[in-house]
Formats: sequence, C-alpha cells, structure tokens
Amino acid sequence: MPTLTAEHLIDLLTRYIAESGETIDLLLVGALALHAYGVPHRANRDVDAELQGPLAPLMEYLMTHDIPADLTQNFSGWSVVAMPPGYRDRAIDFIKMPKLHVRVLSPLDFVIAKLRRGIDVDFDDALLVARHHHISVDSIQTSARAALAASPQDTTLFFCSRRRSISFVRASRHQSRSECSRTTLRGLFFLSQALQYRRFISADQ
Repeated sequence: MPTLTAEHLIDLLTRYIAESGETIDLLLVGALALHAYGVPHRANRDVDAELQGPLAPLMEYLMTHDIPADLTQNFSGWSVVAMPPGYRDRAIDFIKMPKLHVRVLSPLDFVIAKLRRGIDVDFDDALLVARHHHISVDSIQTSARAALAASPQDTTLFFCSRRRSISFVRASRHQSRSECSRTTLRGLFFLSQALQYRRFISADQ
C-alpha cells in the first residue's frame, strides 16, 4: 500500500466534493497532521480524523481508493482519557475553501492525543511536535490534568500523586480493559515521560 500524504488526501477530498456535492469539515488527528506542525512526517497509510457529518459516504469513497480510514464524530471518545475540553475550538486551519475545511489539533492537543494512546510511535510523534514548538512540561501536565478531569470515571484510570505528578493509563479503543490495567504504570506517564521531554525541549531553548 503506497504512503499517503496530506496533499494526496486533499486532492481526493476535493474530487469527492466535486462528485458528490457534499461539504467536508475534517479534523486530522493522526500522523497526516505532522507536516502541518512543521516537523518531518513519518510514513503513513491511513486517515485518522474527526468528521462533522455522516461518516459512511466518505469512508466508502476512501475505501474505493484503497485508503483505510478511522473516522469518528467524537475523537475524545477514542480513549478512556478524554481530550482536553475545547480541543475543537483550538484546532488550526490547514485547508479552508468553499465546501472543504480541514483542520489539525493545536500542537499541545496533538501531544495529549498521542499520549492518550501511548504506543512507541505515538511517543515519537509527540516528541517531534513538543520539541519543535517548545511546549513546556508544565503545559503538558496542565493539559493532561484537564483531560483527566474531563474523563468519565473509570477503574482503568489510575491517579498517582508521587512527585506531585499524575499517572495516566496508556489506554485506547484498541486495548481491552485488562490490558489498560496492566499498562497503567508502564512506559509513560507524565512525570517520567515529561522529564524526557524536558531534556529534549531544553536542547532547543
């Protein structure tokens, strides 16, 4: 399957609008958004996005062009940890033209989105954006606290007050509840991973 670029996606969306007459309002939340943040983007073959409006017609169109798409009307619901409130309002225009509006998350919201899932490639993506935009550890932690506060109560969330930080489950819709529980204290969370961020960010400041 060939690598998908944002330019290719915009071309396809433009053709879809011309053929269907539909209006598209799309918020890119995955790796396709990386170059909009001014960082090198990694190889990507699918579309992760929040779509305002019916999902099925666009999903089917993308599938006919061999492009896997994971679309939702509520990106915050993809994890037991919600997105920080107001993430849609903070989204940044990427393409805005008649009938086509494509946005990306703010850089800080993108970092939180990646940390919500927390697999290795997500950490890499989050580091690239945090480092390029000089996002502070304090900002990451403050936004994370807002995300946790907005999350529905769930036993897979684990709060830890050691070192005045918070711990956070590496959980996504792709993990079972038992897997969420097992990974609660592994890999990242805000103190351990934020300290790594501090090292990389400070190198650019």
